Amino acid sequence: MLLKILFALSLLTVAAAIDDPQKQKDKSTKLPPCKACSVLVESFNLGLEKTKRGKHAGGDAAWEQEKLRSYKNSEVRFVEIQEQLCAEVKRGQDHCHTLSNEHETLLEDWFTHKQEEEPDLHSWLCIKELTVCCPPETFGPNCQPCVDCNSNGKCKGNGTRKGNGQCLCDKGYAGANCNDCDEQHYESFRDSTKLLCTQCHAACGDGGCNGGGPKSCRKCKDGWRMDTESGCVDINECVEQHRACKAQKFCVNNEGSFSCLDCDRSCDGCDGDGPDMCLNCADGYNRQDGKCVVEDIQSDETETTEREEL
Repeated sequence: MLLKILFALSLLTVAAAIDDPQKQKDKSTKLPPCKACSVLVESFNLGLEKTKRGKHAGGDAAWEQEKLRSYKNSEVRFVEIQEQLCAEVKRGQDHCHTLSNEHETLLEDWFTHKQEEEPDLHSWLCIKELTVCCPPETFGPNCQPCVDCNSNGKCKGNGTRKGNGQCLCDKGYAGANCNDCDEQHYESFRDSTKLLCTQCHAACGDGGCNGGGPKSCRKCKDGWRMDTESGCVDINECVEQHRACKAQKFCVNNEGSFSCLDCDRSCDGCDGDGPDMCLNCADGYNRQDGKCVVEDIQSDETETTEREEL
C-alpha cells in the first residue's frame, strides 16, 4: 500500500512540473554560448564533488587510498557523474543536456587524462577547446582586455566572446571609466584608488546637487519649493491646493506629493479617516457624540433610554 502511495505522489509531482508553464519555459530556455558551457561545467564540477570519496570514505589505510586513486579517473565514476549531469539546473536544463551529449568525448578526455595538468575544467573546455568564453576581464572574439571600470561598473561582454568591452556603470556612477558621479549623486569621497558617489536628497530635481541634504539641491523636484534658509522644502498640497481631492476622499500630505484616501462610508465628505471626521453624515446615518452612526442604532438607543425612564 505504501509503495502505491509513494508512486502516486511521484506521478503527481511529475504532473505538477509538467503543468507549470514557467518551469517548462525555464527548462527549455536556450542560453548564450558561454553561459551554457559555464552551466555544464558547474554541473560537472558538482558531480565531481558529490563523488569525490566514492564508496570508500573513512580511514587512511593504504588499501583505501589505492582504491580512491583508481576510482578518481575511473569509468564508473564518470558514468555516475553523467547520470546526474544537469539534473539540478533550473534554467536551460534542456540546453545543458544537449551540450553534455555533444561534448561527452571532450568531458571524458578531460576526466580521464587531463585533470592533473588542467585542473580548471571551465578554462580548458569553455575557453580553450570550445572557444565560447574568454578569461576574466577580457571580451570579444579575440579576448581583448576590457576597459578599466575602476570597480564601479562591469565590462560589457566580460568573460565571453561577445560585447564591446566598454563599461556599464553601477547606479550613481558615470563616465567612460565609471570614475565620475552621475547627475543625481555627489562625490562624497575620493582618493587615488576609490570613489564614493552618494545619492542626492529626495527633494533635488534636474541638475542634481553639490552635497548632501536639501540645501545642496541645484533645483527642486516637483512637490518641493526652494527656501532661502532651508533649501528645498515640501509643499503641503492638502493646505495649498483647494479641493486637492475629489468628493468622498480626504487628502494626506506626503514628502513631495499627496494621497487621496476614501472617506468612511458614514460620511458625506470628510477631513480625515473615520466616522468622527465627517463633514456631514451620509444618508442613513445621524451624528451622535461627534460620530456619524446608523439611524437604526440611534433609534434603538433612544427607545431603550425612554423605556428606562418610564
